[in-house]
Amino acid sequence: MYRLLLLVLVSSVCASPVAAQMSNQSPKILVVTAHPDDEVMFAATMYRVSHALGGSVDLALVTDGAGGYRFSTLAGAIYGLDLTDPETARTHLPAIRKRELMAGGLIAGIRNYMFLDQPDLGKTEDQDSILAFVWDRKFVAERLDYFLDKGDYDFVFTHLPIKPFHSHHKAATILAIQAVSRMDKNDRPIILGGFVTGMMDDVVAKFTELEGHPETRIFKDGPFTFDRSTPFGQDGRLNYNIIANWMIAEHKTQGTMQLFMRTEGVERYWVYQMNGRDAIGKTREMMKNVQEAPF
Repeated sequence: MYRLLLLVLVSSVCASPVAAQMSNQSPKILVVTAHPDDEVMFAATMYRVSHALGGSVDLALVTDGAGGYRFSTLAGAIYGLDLTDPETARTHLPAIRKRELMAGGLIAGIRNYMFLDQPDLGKTEDQDSILAFVWDRKFVAERLDYFLDKGDYDFVFTHLPIKPFHSHHKAATILAIQAVSRMDKNDRPIILGGFVTGMMDDVVAKFTELEGHPETRIFKDGPFTFDRSTPFGQDGRLNYNIIANWMIAEHKTQGTMQLFMRTEGVERYWVYQMNGRDAIGKTREMMKNVQEAPF
């Protein structure tokens, strides 16, 4: 098991004059994900935070991404490797997918990357076996505690842990919630669960908590949203689906990921109850700024 922590300063996002004037509304975000490409779920919100609000976005990636080889056929010609071969993929994919992640992150304005390199052995839905037998849970917990202590974050973004979803996504979310809960209540960021429309909408609408993990229970207020179809640019001809699609395009080893390119989508965020009810108003205010800040 690799115990590699890499903190990379990829870009310094320079606040525009407008963003500088809004410094009191410039949130610091930590995104906790399981795989390279999961961050696309939050693409437009991250872009607005880093570019329109003059805030910052850091990302903690839990796995090494080595299990994402099954649909890498088209990427083989690009990288000169048979990435659908499990042995070849597990040797080369972790480094390749980090580069793809950072290329997409440059678009969204992600600032720092923290790589925890936990084993990605492929897709299952049993998050508890991952936490008990596959990942070094103590190591991940310690690193998340460290990031949260040093980062002074206002918000943490995670994937909403719906049941019929990859176990790694759910496990990463559980560990992030538990890490925030270990902090002093006066210093905690607000931790949110996110999901974009067009994926398992019926399941997401019914979600209250992941069975067996009461820490994942959400308030039903909301969701708080950002519509990727929001227009900007000359004559309003552009919209934020472009950002998500550009990021998706960088993940060339993930062939089926390319099928998620679209011309519509709404990023939705729910507040976990462990935050306390005061977090609802603060989240509403932050997302209002995301929606309305001049760009």
